[in-house]
Amino acid sequence: MGLSIGIVGLPNVGKSTLFNALTKKGVPAENYPFCTIDPSVGIVGVPDERLEALARISNSKKVIPAAIEFVDIAGLVKGAASGEGLGNQFLSHIRETDAIGHVVRIFEDGGVIHVDGKVQPLSDVQTIELELALADLQTVEKRLQNIGRDAKRGDKDALLEQSILEKIRPHLDQGKRAGTLSYTEEELRVLKSLQLLTMKPMLYILNKKAGAYNLDEKSDPRFEELMDYIASTGSLATIVDAKIEDELKDFSLDEQVVFRAELKAHKDGIPELIKGAYALLGLETFLTTGEAETRAWTIRKGSTAPVAGMAIHTDFKEKFIRAEVVAYEDLVGCGSYAVARTQGKVRTEGKEYIVKDGDVIEFKI
Repeated sequence: MGLSIGIVGLPNVGKSTLFNALTKKGVPAENYPFCTIDPSVGIVGVPDERLEALARISNSKKVIPAAIEFVDIAGLVKGAASGEGLGNQFLSHIRETDAIGHVVRIFEDGGVIHVDGKVQPLSDVQTIELELALADLQTVEKRLQNIGRDAKRGDKDALLEQSILEKIRPHLDQGKRAGTLSYTEEELRVLKSLQLLTMKPMLYILNKKAGAYNLDEKSDPRFEELMDYIASTGSLATIVDAKIEDELKDFSLDEQVVFRAELKAHKDGIPELIKGAYALLGLETFLTTGEAETRAWTIRKGSTAPVAGMAIHTDFKEKFIRAEVVAYEDLVGCGSYAVARTQGKVRTEGKEYIVKDGDVIEFKI
């Protein structure tokens, strides 16, 4: 299944640098606003140490991790929803993603320009989220106009949608995210077609810098109020040093450890970021392994075996007969599939089985 995270934030907070570190794909990251005019897209493997262990057991010729698409979107500024700084164009790119990775600067460095002249993380967050809310407000008001006539005629679907939009409108007008409200399943179904920006899950990526004044290291009140706000929204947050990770991306893992220690840099936050994005979308992986390949497949949590099989091929749902399942820990503990089978660790599951993260599965159709 295709998954995409839009990387957003004010200019010069480290978006493109982070993107480079994530994807090892070079995009311009100079120290000025709107360096990235068109979104750059990179496919990033989800770190999963289980794959290598399974590949050794199966003598697999290749290993294929699950993947997330990261989209580097040019910096937003105050007034983006009204078109400032090419804002409308950039906001449309965000609308096409599954979730938002909001990069927030939490370091002070006079050599790195801040668009507002000062580092105030919570204010930065509120600036971006206000623009997202205003863009959604425009969408909601336009939709209310379009369905107004049908609602007056008493059309059931139009009346339902109108009530939902009227519920959201004052919230957006206050600059709040629509996703922080509670909805019924029916309301969520109606809202899905609108692709509202503020309904998307949000992952806050807090960018620090080795050698600079980092707010999180100084127990700075600005960092505390930022974390309080993030907690209040029920969102996830992860800390990275985008500059260091970008500079170290071409070194071996052992060399990275040495250089990071010498620079007194933050631990590698990239794996946590990627896993956080994966978790943010309510996803998990099942695994397949054999001589040809060992692979991680992305599914929604709570998927039944036939639905999970669709990640491999759509026929697996309709033609599903059964699935042979063994937990990753059991398979690795036994050392081989044959031993796992003789020890009764391999189970036969039917259509109602709910796949668990780390299940190693062979589908029978």
